[in-house]
Formats: sequence, structure tokens, C-alpha cells
Amino acid sequence: MRNLICCIITVVSFLQNQLHLDAQPSKQSFEKINIDGTSRTYILYLPTDYSAVKNNSLVIALHGKGGTGLGMERLSGFESIAEKEKFIVVYPNGIDRSWNDGRNTKAHEAGINDVAFIKNLIDEIIIKYNVDKHKVYVTGMSNGAFMSMKLACELSGKIAAIAAVAGTMDTVSASICQPSLPVSVMLIQGTSDPLVPFEGGELKSKAAGTILSHKETIKHWVKINNCTSSPVTISLPDSANDGTTITKTTYKNESNNTEVISIIVANGGHTWPGGYGYLPERWIGITSRNMNASEEIWSFFKRH
Repeated sequence: MRNLICCIITVVSFLQNQLHLDAQPSKQSFEKINIDGTSRTYILYLPTDYSAVKNNSLVIALHGKGGTGLGMERLSGFESIAEKEKFIVVYPNGIDRSWNDGRNTKAHEAGINDVAFIKNLIDEIIIKYNVDKHKVYVTGMSNGAFMSMKLACELSGKIAAIAAVAGTMDTVSASICQPSLPVSVMLIQGTSDPLVPFEGGELKSKAAGTILSHKETIKHWVKINNCTSSPVTISLPDSANDGTTITKTTYKNESNNTEVISIIVANGGHTWPGGYGYLPERWIGITSRNMNASEEIWSFFKRH
């Protein structure tokens, strides 16, 4: 009798494992990958009921200068959206808490090839977690935003869309940007950003360099993607009563389903709309509560 019960338990356990083979609980893990002899690290988040047999979407979220993957996780809150929408999120860590986006960052001074890092990271995640290679997206804040733009220029064959928050493009990178395939681009920026000027020009930070303005960056990508010159603009009022308003302008190329979207946060600072204030407001400006940047970014990504 005892042997029979053990046999039944074994069979039931086997059937349960088979039934839940592709339905796993949510999981966050700290991972490593070797790039040119250097160990690079990242945080991986798999949502509840992640399926190894489905073509999953991947969002790579890049922290700002001085930040970390954990800090980007907290700032963006993508995991709650990933849990609902069932996509994978990766939060990589930059060398010396920075990215080699083409400007004079610490990673640039150290000769770090962050394009190779993200390229190999994408390849690894696609293989390990059955990601649809046509559903890979990158977003970033500040230094991570500049890096996202660089990746759009250099890895267009691997990235469908990017979203840059509080960062544009430096003029040198923009002048040599020649993506082999169209990449949809969203740019979110505050008009009162004290660190990355909305009107562009010379940066006063250690990374230095001359950058494009918000409008110049949008114009640059509209030209690259051959989008229509008749954009659609909508405005959001200050429903949060925090002194900010939102203006969203969308340019499209219907023939290749490409979009370039400008989101201007009037009176917004060097911040992630809807995110937490990672530094005092007197240093970085207002964090708008009239929009959740992460939700807006995912809505944009999943159209591409």
C-alpha cells in the first residue's frame, strides 16, 4: 500500500511539473556575461508565468551616470508592467557606473565597448529565454538615454525601438549615425532640465561635449526614418497640479511602421516622469506626475 501511494505521488508530481513547465513564478536574478575578458553584470527579471515556449519581448533599461541596474529598477518600476504584460526586463550595469555613449564618460576613458556588451547580451537573452528577435527594445535615463541613441545608430539590426529620457545625442555621434534598418525612437525631456539642456549646446558636466537640442534630435530621427512632415500633437493638462504639462508629437512612416515621438515636459527637470525623486528637487528639478514614463514607453514599444 505504501509503495502504491509513493508511486501515485511520483506520477502526480511528474504531471504537475509537465503542466507547469512553461509557467514559472516571477524571478529576479543577478547574472554575468564575459565581454572581451571583462565580466559584465546585469539584473534579469522574468515575470510570473514566463513561458519558455513563447516568443517573448525584451526591454533593456539603462541607468544614468552614477547609477546602477538596481537604481534603474527602482526609478522605472518596469517590473510591475512586465508582470502584467509578460515581457522580460534586463537592467545592465555600466563600468564605473557609466556608459560609453561617445562622450567623455568614465567608461569612454577606460575604452569600454558597451555596444559589444549590449549586442552580446541581447544574443544571450534571445537564446536562453526564447525572445523574439524582432521584439527587443532599449530605454535609458540621462547617460543611459545617450547610450540608447548610440545603440539605435549602431545596433539597428537587433533593436526595434528605443526610448530616451532626459538625454539626446552628442553632435559627433549624430553626424556619423547611419542605422542599417529603421528604428522607432521616443524622446522624453523636461524643458527645465538643469543637467541636459533642452535647447542643447555645451554640457557643463565631466562628460562634456556639445549636444543636440530636443527638437534637433527629433528632426534628426524624422529624417533618418523618412517620417511624414505632418505630425499629430496632443497636450495633457496639469492634472497632478505639480506645475508641469505634457506635449506629445508623433511622426510616422506608414510604409515601414516607424514612429518618432517627442514628449516635452514643460517645467520638468532631469527626471523620469512618474518615477521617484532620486535627488532633491532643487538639484534635478520637478518630477512630473502627469504621465507615467514607463507605461508610455511600453505602450510605444509594443506597437513595434
